Amino acid sequence: MQLLVGLGNPGEKYRNNRHNIGFMAVDAITRRHDFPPFRQKFAGLVSEGTIGGEKVLLLKPQTFMNNSGESVQAAAAFYKLEPEAITVIYDEIDLASGKVRIKRGGGNGGHNGLRSIDPRIGTNYRRVRLGIGHPGHKDRVAGHVLSDFHKSDAEWLDPLLDAIADNADLLLKSDDSGLMNKLAHAVGGDGAERPQRSAPRAESHIHAARQAETKAKVPETGPMAAMLRKLFGDRS
Repeated sequence: MQLLVGLGNPGEKYRNNRHNIGFMAVDAITRRHDFPPFRQKFAGLVSEGTIGGEKVLLLKPQTFMNNSGESVQAAAAFYKLEPEAITVIYDEIDLASGKVRIKRGGGNGGHNGLRSIDPRIGTNYRRVRLGIGHPGHKDRVAGHVLSDFHKSDAEWLDPLLDAIADNADLLLKSDDSGLMNKLAHAVGGDGAERPQRSAPRAESHIHAARQAETKAKVPETGPMAAMLRKLFGDRS
């Protein structure tokens, strides 16, 4: 058996938060692979099924992010799972939105969920880091991760979650490079080169300024004005 853990905060208030992308990924896997409804166990919500012939337990800790380790430890102890059989999916502010990195072991990177998990099961579990972007300043991080995704984020978020669900078998096989390639393709690259949301606004402002400049130079009377109106129409 393998244990796939999605990190997040419980309750409707947090459901669409960036911090809950781990929950969202596990939910997508549940739907795609026809897992039974979640039930309460191990201080979390669990659903058990199979993916590619592999027995899998999906877990969404309900202890709030800072105490995620309690739930993960309880599930791992019950099934006698070593860290090598555990994968944790969570949000990463140091990756651009839609970018994904997968590794085994390492530090917690300041993530409170991992800070809770590491002392309880060790660090040699797999981590699937899903980029949600950085707000630009450390003082804005808490508000950023605890705010909802924007509607425009669906452009990359929905394809990413669908691709994780579609290729969950690669996750279980530890085919990390294969999985990351699939996910990068799903979001149209690795996410690092997508323009920021402000870019379209800046472009439209420039375009509007150029239109205004062109209009200002058009003579209002005389033969030239008549010719231009004939070619381009009266834009007044």
